[in-house]
Amino acid sequence: METVRFVYWQEGTWWLGYLEEFPEYWTQGESREELEEQLRDLHHELTSGQIPNVPRIGDLRIA
Repeated sequence: METVRFVYWQEGTWWLGYLEEFPEYWTQGESREELEEQLRDLHHELTSGQIPNVPRIGDLRIA
């Protein structure tokens, strides 16, 4: 099982958030649980190639 970090907040009655690795792709839900399900779906779409040209974050070792 993989764990990914996400950022979230409540605005009025909506829960909004995004995956830390993909901050330009926001989603929302009527509850935190619904938001988390939306984020799972979004993660699958972003990492499976369904959405083209997705920017990624990587680590670079500098000697």
